[in-house]
Amino acid sequence: MNYVDRHDPKVRAWVAEAIRTVEADANRSCDTHLHVFPLPPHWGIDLYLKDESVHPTGSLKHRLARSLFLYGLANGWIGPDTTVIEASSGSTAVSEAYFSRMLGLPFVAVMPATTSPEKIALIEFYGGKCRLVDDPRAIYEESRRLAEDTGGHFMDQFTYAERATDWRGNNNIAESIYQQMSLERHPEPSWIVVGAGTGGTSATIGRYIRYRRHSTRLAVVDPQGSAFYPSWVEGDTGATAPGSRIEGIGRPRVEPSFLPTVIDRMIQVPDAASIAAMRWVRQVTGRHVGGSTGTNVAAAVQIIKEMRERDERGSVVTLICDGGERYRCTYDNDAWLAERGIDIDPPLREFGTFLEF
Repeated sequence: MNYVDRHDPKVRAWVAEAIRTVEADANRSCDTHLHVFPLPPHWGIDLYLKDESVHPTGSLKHRLARSLFLYGLANGWIGPDTTVIEASSGSTAVSEAYFSRMLGLPFVAVMPATTSPEKIALIEFYGGKCRLVDDPRAIYEESRRLAEDTGGHFMDQFTYAERATDWRGNNNIAESIYQQMSLERHPEPSWIVVGAGTGGTSATIGRYIRYRRHSTRLAVVDPQGSAFYPSWVEGDTGATAPGSRIEGIGRPRVEPSFLPTVIDRMIQVPDAASIAAMRWVRQVTGRHVGGSTGTNVAAAVQIIKEMRERDERGSVVTLICDGGERYRCTYDNDAWLAERGIDIDPPLREFGTFLEF
């Protein structure tokens, strides 16, 4: 770990100004919208999509990147000459490149070679550099090596996501959800459904639910090929897996920020269902969302079906993690799906009949 010279008054002044700059970004940004997903009113169940794609860098990871920068600045890890390095599947790196440019710092993203070209272009647009590796499991070690070679700081979102965000409040995503739900007919959600990427979002929401003594249950959704779901089911924190094809969520290993003890339920979603749900959301709402949002919505639909079977009333909240424009060459490309043997027609038909009952 490299530290800045905390005794240098110029460095101290730079850090203070950097923190003001990062917090000003949050002050300029309105809170993200909470959209109503159209369900038949007589069901007595409401579904909401919290739209994190409206952040300045277009994804849920904008919140995390801001928190990680504030954490690194306050801890004395980031100074005026620090090269910032991150291991990422794309969206966190996009947001960190944005904040790095804002502070005048060089940024390098270490990412799997399969990362969508749209995300790579966004990182480069913000002045960042991309280092692509063939084995997704190698991004951590390569990031550490780069930090050592450059004297820079490895942000390490997968370790620090759960501790960089204030889970008690301070405008975190959980506090925002409950404030925005306060005037709805079922103001306390029966379920909040989120994906597991770093584990930071589920940790923040799960802790907040308990801290505020809500009865809401937390469902964490995981795509196929990820280690989180088998780890939670089997109680094995050392579980590994091939990795996920749904960018932004799912990991080949159980990340340090993943807290299984705050989770009430995990749901595994096949890739075909994730991508079909992504396209179905666009058909029903007109909103162009990404693959991880499709994973969230597929799990929310499953929960709503079960609530209806039990004749329950209530509300379900999930997240729009990012926009679909980042996946035109992949999930929105039928040729890309065919090359990988992903048939979305059966789950797409099933989603199409969901609102008929």
